[in-house]
Amino acid sequence: MPIRIITAEDIEPLLEGLAAFATGGGGNPAWGRAIMERDLARGREYRIVPPEEVPDEALVVSGGYMGSVEVVDRMGFDQVVEGWESRFELHEALKVMEEIMGRRIDFVVPFELGGLNTPVILSLGARAGIPVVDGDALGRAAPETQMTSFIGHGISLTPMPLVDRAGNTVIVKDAVDPVYPDQLGRWVIARGGGMGANNHYPMTGSQLKRAVIPGTISMALEAGRRILEARQKKQDPVQAFADFAGGTVVFTGTVCDVAAEDHTGHYVTTVRVRGEAEHAGRLMRLVIKNETMAGWIDDQLLGMLPDLLCLLEPGTGRGIMSVELQAGLKVAVVAIPCHPRLREGLSTPEGAAAFSGARYGCPDLSYRPIEELLSELGNGASV
Repeated sequence: MPIRIITAEDIEPLLEGLAAFATGGGGNPAWGRAIMERDLARGREYRIVPPEEVPDEALVVSGGYMGSVEVVDRMGFDQVVEGWESRFELHEALKVMEEIMGRRIDFVVPFELGGLNTPVILSLGARAGIPVVDGDALGRAAPETQMTSFIGHGISLTPMPLVDRAGNTVIVKDAVDPVYPDQLGRWVIARGGGMGANNHYPMTGSQLKRAVIPGTISMALEAGRRILEARQKKQDPVQAFADFAGGTVVFTGTVCDVAAEDHTGHYVTTVRVRGEAEHAGRLMRLVIKNETMAGWIDDQLLGMLPDLLCLLEPGTGRGIMSVELQAGLKVAVVAIPCHPRLREGLSTPEGAAAFSGARYGCPDLSYRPIEELLSELGNGASV
């Protein structure tokens, strides 16, 4: 089986790429760096395999950490990571899933791309001694557990064991509503130390290959290399990222105001950006729920989940976290179509409900591909 090893030299470009694709969320790359550097210093090995090499009969699971960004910041992430040497909740949740399934888990696959949430799965694989699939369920980050390509392709989110920081273990065995496990999980986390981990989407290798967004860890690694190379050569790293990702730089400007609030683990913001250069005189509005959910230019819809509106720092191409957004911050927005497997999933009732605009305060929105919306903007933008 072809296995790729993530090395210390890969940390910087991988984190750059993960942050760029994460659409404002996915966890702080500084946290991801702390995880990866500590793991590699302790001799842990990050092994990733392409989805097509996963045997059809293999047992594959996903998972991740849940919790408020503000809670994690208050704890101090160095202290959290050091504490994982004695108790890693994500590994505990995986062991509970093995008990439920009655067999050993063969592979883990990231839930999303993000500066924290991809490295924690790499760490889980290294600690559990199992490979990580080179792929994820989104090709970006998203705020809720049901927002995945998996659920739109008939893979059950449950059973979902959840282990919180306080030591409580809760198992969601079944759920009629695909939103319910995430809602319950955040209720548990809020009362169990503000942080915890879950394990979910048990699937066969055959199911994985039909539903996963393939090659996204390698994609993020290469994107990061392109950004760093453009930076070094004094070229435009935002454009370099857009070119690599098959996207378009649709807006550049300065944040003029932000309305923000932390809601039980979700950092929800409405952001307005005043255009500059070729976008002078125009106004962008973004709705963000940890990650960018939807955007408008001059009140005309630009794009929506699951398509990507990536937030980058002009001049450096660094992925901007939604918690950084404040008046006066300069930002470039890159629009990228999501993977076709996500769009296929939206055609099912489960997928449509999982990604509904109602989940981020826009119940009247119905999904339209970002290519169509950009063609209607009248500013020459297209992807």
